[in-house]
This record gives sequence, C-alpha cells and structure tokens, in this order.
Amino acid sequence: VRRISDRTMKRQVLLLIFIFCLSSVFGHVSYSIPEEMAKGSLVGNIAQDLGLDIKRLKSGNARIYTGDSVQYIELNRERGSFLIKEKIDREALCRQTTPCALHFQITLENPLELFPVTVEITDINDNSPVFQKEERRFEISESAVIGSKFMLEKAIDHDIGLNGLQRYTLKPSDNFVLKLHTQSDGSKKVEMILQKPLDREKQEHISLVLTAEDGGEPQMTGTMEIHVTVLDANDNAPVFSKPVYKASITENSVIGTLVTKVSASDADKGSNGEVIYVIGNSIDTVSKLFHINGEGDVILDGPVDYEKEKMYHIDIEAIDQGGLSDSSKIIIDVIDVNDNSPIVNMISASGSVPEDSAHKTVIALMSVNDPDSETNGKVNCMINENIPFEIKCTSNNFYSLVTDSDLDRETASEYNITVTCSDEGVPSLSSSVTLTLQISDVNDNAPVFERSSYEAYIVENNTPGLSIFTVKARDADWNQNARVSYILEDSSVNGVPVSSYVSVSADSGVIHAVRSFDYEQIKDFHFRVKAQDGGSPPLSSNVTVKILIQDQNDNPPQVLYPVQTGGSLVAEMVPRSADVGYLVTKVVAVDVDSGQNAWLSYKLQKATDRALFEVGLQNGEIRTIRQVTDKDAVKQRLTVIVEDNGQPSRSATVIVNVAVADSFPEVLSEFTDFTHDKEYNDNLTFYLVLALAVVSFLFITCLVVIISVKIYRWRQSRILYHSNLPVIPYYPPRYSDTLGTGTLQHVYNYEVCRTTDSRKSDCKFGRAGSQNVLIMDPSSTGTMQRIQSEKNILDEPDSPLEVSHIGLISMSSVVTQHETDEFLRIPYPRKS
Repeated sequence: VRRISDRTMKRQVLLLIFIFCLSSVFGHVSYSIPEEMAKGSLVGNIAQDLGLDIKRLKSGNARIYTGDSVQYIELNRERGSFLIKEKIDREALCRQTTPCALHFQITLENPLELFPVTVEITDINDNSPVFQKEERRFEISESAVIGSKFMLEKAIDHDIGLNGLQRYTLKPSDNFVLKLHTQSDGSKKVEMILQKPLDREKQEHISLVLTAEDGGEPQMTGTMEIHVTVLDANDNAPVFSKPVYKASITENSVIGTLVTKVSASDADKGSNGEVIYVIGNSIDTVSKLFHINGEGDVILDGPVDYEKEKMYHIDIEAIDQGGLSDSSKIIIDVIDVNDNSPIVNMISASGSVPEDSAHKTVIALMSVNDPDSETNGKVNCMINENIPFEIKCTSNNFYSLVTDSDLDRETASEYNITVTCSDEGVPSLSSSVTLTLQISDVNDNAPVFERSSYEAYIVENNTPGLSIFTVKARDADWNQNARVSYILEDSSVNGVPVSSYVSVSADSGVIHAVRSFDYEQIKDFHFRVKAQDGGSPPLSSNVTVKILIQDQNDNPPQVLYPVQTGGSLVAEMVPRSADVGYLVTKVVAVDVDSGQNAWLSYKLQKATDRALFEVGLQNGEIRTIRQVTDKDAVKQRLTVIVEDNGQPSRSATVIVNVAVADSFPEVLSEFTDFTHDKEYNDNLTFYLVLALAVVSFLFITCLVVIISVKIYRWRQSRILYHSNLPVIPYYPPRYSDTLGTGTLQHVYNYEVCRTTDSRKSDCKFGRAGSQNVLIMDPSSTGTMQRIQSEKNILDEPDSPLEVSHIGLISMSSVVTQHETDEFLRIPYPRKS
C-alpha cells in the first residue's frame, strides 16, 4: 500500500496503489493503479512478476497487445517494467462500471507465448456532484396537504464508491424536508416533502438550496436553487397507477417506436386535474433517447445498442396545473439482437516455420470477441480442411493455431490458413482472417539420381578429356540445401586409381575421360559417383556408373599359320594324284578386335596358277579346284589376303609355298634357290641403301687421305733437305740378300705404325708417286718382296733420303703394348 500526496495541487488526494500478482501457474498478472497517474509512472515489473529474464523479453520481441483498444500502458524491455503511456481517466474509460480494468496481453516470439495482464484502475475524487440545472421552480397551491411530494432532479457524480454522491441537504428546512429512496440500480430518488402548510398571504415566494455531497477527501459538493411560488388552493396531487413500470425494447429498433405507456390520475376537476408528464433524467442520455407525450406514451427518439447499454432507468413525473406532482420510474430492458460479427484480432503470428517443427508448435495467437450476449456472443472457430494445423481455444476468447502433423516443405512450401469464427446467433454471423505461412527449408532430403545405375559407352582410341556423359541428381530441398556437388569416390580399376581413367565435374556432373582407352586392354570398368548437397550437415547419395569401351577396327588380322619365317622355307606338298577339292592347307588368322571387326574373310590375291587353287572365304582352307597334272609346275607360290569386316577394313597377307611333287628329293632340287631368291628380294632394298652409303663414305675418305699424304710428303721433303745429320743405316732382323747382289737395288725408306686398334693380320699399303707397294704376308714368316718401279728415286748421291713408301701394318696378334705407338724409320744405304 502506497500513499501518494501531491501538495502542489489545490486539493490533496490520497492514492492507494495495490499491486499484486495472481497465480503464476496460469501466467496471469494483475496490477491496481489509481487513475490520472502521470506519464512515465511505474506500474510494475512484469519481468520479475512473470519470472522472465530480461534477455528473454528482448530476444522474444516482447510487446503489448491491446486489440482495438487504446494502449495506455507501455513496456520498457530494457527494465522489464510497465509504464504509464497516456493519462487514464477512469470515468471516460468505464463510466459507472466497476471494477474498471485494462485487459491486455504480453506476447513473446520464438517460441510464441502469451501472458494475460489485468490493470485495475481505481477511482480518485476528481469529480464533484453536478446538477443539470442551476435552479428549479415549483408552483404549489397553498392548499397542498402535508406530505405532498415534489420530485427533485438528481445530481450526477461520475466518481464511484465513497468518491461518488453520498447525500443531499436542503436549506432552509422550514416548510420542506428531503426524502431519499434507494432504487434498484443503486441510485437515489430525491423528493421534497411538504411538512408544514403553506400560506400565500404570509409568504408567496420561498427560496431553497439543494446541496449534493460526495464522500471523497476533500469533499466536493454541487448545488441547485429551488424557487417555490405559492398558489391558491389545489386540493389533490396526481397519482401514478404504478410506482415502477417495466418495459423492453429490442436493440436497433427504429426511431418512433412506442416503448411503453404510463398514466397518472388527479381527483381535481378542471385545470387542476389536468396532468402533464415530465422525464426527470434531464442530465442523462435518457432524455435524448426517449420522450413522453401528454398521453403518457414513452417514445424512442434515438438508436438503442445493447452493447452500449443493457438497461435504462427513467424517472418520470406527473404534474397538475396546481403544481402538485407525483413520480414514478420506468425500467427498460434492451433485448440483444445478433447484430455483431465476431471480431478476430491477430495477436502474434509467425511468417514462417521450419519444416521439422515439433507437433503442437504455436504458429499464431489470436483473440476473438463478439459483443453480443448469450448465444449471440458464443463463438466457434475453425480453419480450412486438409492442412496440417488445428486451432485450439487456450482461454476465454483466446485461440492458438498449432501444428497438427508433420510439415514437409517439398510437399507444400506455403499455406494460406483461413480462420473462420462464427457465433451461435440466428442467423449466424461470422468473420474470417487469412494467415499466409511459409514453410522454411530444412536439409532433410538427400540428392537423388535420376537412375539407380548408369551405363555409358565410349569408343576406344578417344581423345583424353572427352566428355563421356552426364550424371544428374536432384535435391528436393531449396537454395543452399539443394545445391548438388558431384564427387568421384575412391576406387581402383585393375590396381590403378579410377581417377586416372575418368574425372567428374563437381558442378555439372559431366564425366570426362582422362586417358585414351584401348578395347583390347580393358573392355569395361565401373566406379561410384557421390552427389552431395550444400546443407549442414550435408546429405549425400551415390550411384554406380559402368563405362563400356566400344571396339574400333584398329588391329589388322594376325596370321597364325602358316608361320612366316625369315631364314627357312616352309612348303606344303601336294601329290600329283590329288583330286579336285584336295585340302592343301589352311590359313589360320585371328583379329584381336571384336564383333564384326573380328569377322575375317580370306581371298587369293596372287598365285602361280590361279586355276589350280582356291581359298575358302570364311575358313581360309586352300583346296585344289581341278585335277593336278604333270604339266603343273612343282613350285607354286600363293599370296592370300586376310581381311576383317571393320570400317575401314584392315588386312594382312601371307605367302603359302606349295610343292607339287610326289617325293621329297624332287622338292629339294626345285626349291634350292628359292630361299636365295626370297632373301635376295627381301633384302634388295636394304643392300642398295647400304652400298650407296659405303661408296659415299669411301669417296670422302679417299679425298681426305690423298690431301693428307700430299701435305705430309711436302713437309718431310722440306725437313730432310735442310738437315745435316748423318744417316745411320739400320738393317731389319729378317733382311737377307738374294740373287747374290743384295735385297734391294735402291734405297727405300719405310715407316711402319702399329696400333691396338688393328684387329686383323693384314697390311695396307699406300702408294707414293713411285707406285711401289710393300706387301706383308699375314703369317709374318716370309721375306718382304720388292716391286720396284723403273724410275730412280735418287738424283744424286748426297741428296736427302726421300720417303717413297709408307705402309700401315696392323698386327694385333704379335704386337705388344710397348710397340703400339712405336714408329720405325728404316734407312737403307745406297749400294756402291
């Protein structure tokens, strides 16, 4: 309890603030505050009262939902407290209704939560009693009897309770006193009672003051002056037939509708017995809605709305011409008509929800209100059928839209949920609201290949990098979760990683050949491709791909028989007595290609005698097509061509030698030079090329040697001509005289060179200008023989020796390493 005093105001107001919370089990919080609190004043700490964390208020985007009502309270999410947003006037908000309260909800998102909040507005004494009129005049006959009643206008105080109207006082009270009657609606009927006879001769005019007081602190009052004019005698006052009249009227009745009829009688005659009817509620809206005519008919003058006012209390007065009156009351019940459709207010709604949401996940919160009463105000809500949602009533007038079964974005990515609320009136009225809900994607679908397995074909001898074909996988998810990448799984083919055979494009799934394939080495292989999406965590699937290598006619036929040998001659013998169709031999060939590329056909290309033999087209059998005769040559040469059926066709040839003879010796005599001719023909081209190369080499070598010798001789001549050294004769160990006159008739100078490269025991001679040749016997046991030319090589006795013969002797079998590079110069003296 808090006492708030504002000393700056003219009057002091005692404010009582009751702040309390209801049971947290229901999540309902109630506060009590006085009206007229200043903006920004604290109402209460909602976070503490609900047991919520400040972070939850921020993350849940906490907000106040008031529907169509004015928002007087605001939420401070930073502090978790309620503050006054607008000044609250209880009288304007609730009029005389008590208790007066604000009802609103706190909504939180992620997940959706709803907390009802009630703020009761307590009254303060901020209104004084007020009379509609400042004065009231009566004309009363002096013959009015004691106890005559005169109805006075009631004062209106908009406050309630102790702050409302409490009592009336009338001063002076010499002739009249006040009498209050409590009515069924809690109000008080005010009557002025004559307690002392009037005497016009003594006092023709009487002035009174009626004061209305409330019970607030400080007390507030309102006054009205009453002026009474005393008339001549009027013995009888009007009298109503009933103290209370009751009537009913349906809302929305047309203007001019007769509500009820009242009557009052006056026993006087003449003008004193004439009665007029007056509505006493001049300050209320009643005087604007109804009027009463001279016959006592109560007529409707304005619209009646059950939702605004369910019952009307009308104070009526009957007054005669002598100023005497009587009062009565009319109670009018307003009958409700189903004229209001349910009002659906969306408190909070999710624009999207993940497809893996649990059952009973709250999608939206809404409030439904029908201002009508009883069955007209009972509301039932439903949603469209065949959707995975349901609507539940959580509390009075509040509904929640929740999931009822599993959601699948791939089946339905969006729902238009129409909530229709109908009342139970006749006829029933309804209203609806549509919520568009997006189903957000969750990576719950793995990529799926278009086929369970793939087979693709590629022709051998392909170009590396060639596109073979494309694998395609689809992911039913959306966006990043549906982005598929293709990966070649690790495996091996014949011990070699499959990545050396093919590659897979990660984005497109195109499979490329990494190498050129050979059908004869590998005919097919398989591997696995994995498709993986971009979700987190990623999902994947794989598929088996089989690559079949298609054969190409890239291999010629290979002849297995007869075997073609290079050195020996193979011949088939056919006896001269062979008949027609005699099987000579069979050409056997294979083709490593497959299919029609391996279908072989045999044809006889050339033959010594084409009229004697034929070759089977399919089997390669060589048979005689006529009788063999003695005139047929012994040597028969057949050339058989073997062709495959590819495009283009490839072929191989084989030569079959056939000997037409009855005995083996006859065959040998005829085929002796056959081999030689064959070898000669086979090697003719090779020998021609080799001979041309040798001749060219020898020609060039001879030119180089001749030029070298010329230069060498010229240099030796110059050296010996200028030398003064004596000449020392040297005789070789094998020198001997012949014919008794000496070995040589002239002097010769020989230069011998032996090297380790000499691999044959021969002697090569270079001939000088004298054309003399030195010949050495290969056995090295004989003597050197001389061939002397007729030309004398010495011009005069004292001239230098001339080197006239040069011999290069290579004898590797008798020459030692020491002698390898030894040069022997052998001078012979001139015979005298």
